[in-house]
Amino acid sequence: MNATPDRILDIATGFMGAKQLDNAARIGLFAALAGGPRDAAGLAEATRHPERQVRILADAMNALGLLERSAGSYALAPDAEKYLSGRGDIDLTPFLAFLGDISYRQWLGYDRTVDTDHPGALELDEAGWSDFMAGVMTYNALHAEQYGEAFDFADFRNALDFGGLAAGFSVVAMAQNPELATRYVYAPGFTDGIAEAADAAGCASRVVIEEAPTETAQPGGEHDLVLLTHVLHRFTPEQNVAILRAARAAAVPGATLHLLDFFLDRDPVQRGIDALHAGEYFNIDGTLVYPIDEVEGWLSEAGWSVDRLVALPGSPRVLVATAA
Repeated sequence: MNATPDRILDIATGFMGAKQLDNAARIGLFAALAGGPRDAAGLAEATRHPERQVRILADAMNALGLLERSAGSYALAPDAEKYLSGRGDIDLTPFLAFLGDISYRQWLGYDRTVDTDHPGALELDEAGWSDFMAGVMTYNALHAEQYGEAFDFADFRNALDFGGLAAGFSVVAMAQNPELATRYVYAPGFTDGIAEAADAAGCASRVVIEEAPTETAQPGGEHDLVLLTHVLHRFTPEQNVAILRAARAAAVPGATLHLLDFFLDRDPVQRGIDALHAGEYFNIDGTLVYPIDEVEGWLSEAGWSVDRLVALPGSPRVLVATAA
């Protein structure tokens, strides 16, 4: 097969499509198509933006597969309808705004990070932090949705959600299984919203909430399911071993651990989204995406036996282990 420059140029110009996607969502282009197809003039009227710019955005979204085009009119592709139009359970627009307004600006300093190995540091005002959290929590909601679709929770009764940032993962598990109860042990300041999320899902009576520093907590108990969601990348290797040991001490023999995070592969081809987040995390605040070999070593040291690795579409992966 002859080499062509297509792949290189697709990667190099990828930021252009990302900024066009951000702006298409920002001006309500996808929402304007929720009721059915429109031409460029109709989209310009609906979004109250110049027709020339709206046409450029619509054509770009068609080129990227998010809009369908026929006889001069545009319509939503299925993924855009579900996740960008406002008609689905999750609207990713706040996450796109986070990427376009906060993450993108942070990446402009990535040269320094690469040259010095010094992490980036976010400098945001109160409104900026509000946008940051809106974007991150929207992305977590997507992860929780995909997590719930990937696993069957029917056999579990007593879950420990340890050190996480969002209640949604356990909530989707409890929504599947009315006999499943969850004990949340989160760091101080991270328990806000758990009770509200459980109440909205109709499972508030099956929830216990406790606060303790994740890196030193010893939850104890006899849990048959332990969730560590978006935990490992926030801590050092030594802290992670301690966290996994504490999780094992809180689990009955044969219990299941779901370790959700991004990982660097040992396979010949790295999963792209994980490698991108390795750059994102370190460039944002110095947190780390760890090699999966290293994580599996921690699990073995802490008394867990690795079972399998499950990829979630558009989301992290779940390393499943069993309490030895």
